[in-house]
Amino acid sequence: MIKRIGDTDILEYHRFSCHCGAVVMELHLPDGVVTPRRCDCSLCRRRGAIAGTTSLDRIRFIKGEDQLRLYQFNTRVAKHYFCQICGIYTHHQRRSNPAEYGYNIACLEGVNPFALGDVEVMDGINHPSDRKKDNA
Repeated sequence: MIKRIGDTDILEYHRFSCHCGAVVMELHLPDGVVTPRRCDCSLCRRRGAIAGTTSLDRIRFIKGEDQLRLYQFNTRVAKHYFCQICGIYTHHQRRSNPAEYGYNIACLEGVNPFALGDVEVMDGINHPSDRKKDNA
């Protein structure tokens, strides 16, 4: 649990937005930023975001839910959302725990994710939910 990132306090109700401001949400973060991490799956490796964790009921849209687009791949369980205008990844519903959202810490207003220091990298390449290729 991290309640402060660099010189920024993480508020219990923290404003969250994409780059252009078309998508604005409020995240309920009573425990601060929980389990910040990166993933090395094919998508996360390319987007490079650091994700925090929150439950589905802790994200409230203020505006722009209609500006989000959904991207799914592989098992099609995870739901990755991004702003259709600026292209910024905002959040995703996890396949490892569909009751949780991973959210882009860089979208927390006033937060510099580089102030986190070293961040754990999850093994998304060898995720246990991936479809196994048949070598027959």
